[in-house]
Amino acid sequence: MLIEPGPVVLVTTRDGERDNVMTITWTMVMDFSPRFAITTGPWNHSWAALRDTGECVLAIPTADVIDIAVGIGMCSGSDTDKFARFGLTRLSASKVKAPLIGQCLANIECRVVEIIEPHGIVILDGVAAWHDPARQDKRMLHAVGDGTFIADGERFDRRDLMRAKIPPGV
Repeated sequence: MLIEPGPVVLVTTRDGERDNVMTITWTMVMDFSPRFAITTGPWNHSWAALRDTGECVLAIPTADVIDIAVGIGMCSGSDTDKFARFGLTRLSASKVKAPLIGQCLANIECRVVEIIEPHGIVILDGVAAWHDPARQDKRMLHAVGDGTFIADGERFDRRDLMRAKIPPGV
């Protein structure tokens, strides 16, 4: 619970017929490239679509939609249309079939690079990204692991001090 690495994300998939969304609290940026890792497995209804289609969207919710993010994680897409139940706005992606979520601060279209099945680790490459600068709330959520969450707070800018380590364009 002390080292949760990344923000809560909503992972959208499309199995060829239906869209689904799951809440994932185990996320990681792998380096300065658009490569990410999430942890999930066959216990999640979205697993088959993620594995079979090799694509998804990582939608990044903000603190103002915490109850929606938690609600999505508390039900299954096997018997629930989560987009309808939670009033989510589907937006068309440009590179994948899974939808973007209009209520999120950002959406990253991804392709699966590798699945490390014994550990449920899915390695993803971002192929397109969308950001909504008009969103009022920009605080991302971080799960502590015990049913509580922390929202991003004050930002500390040390870009000048770290310039030598930051790739050009970042």
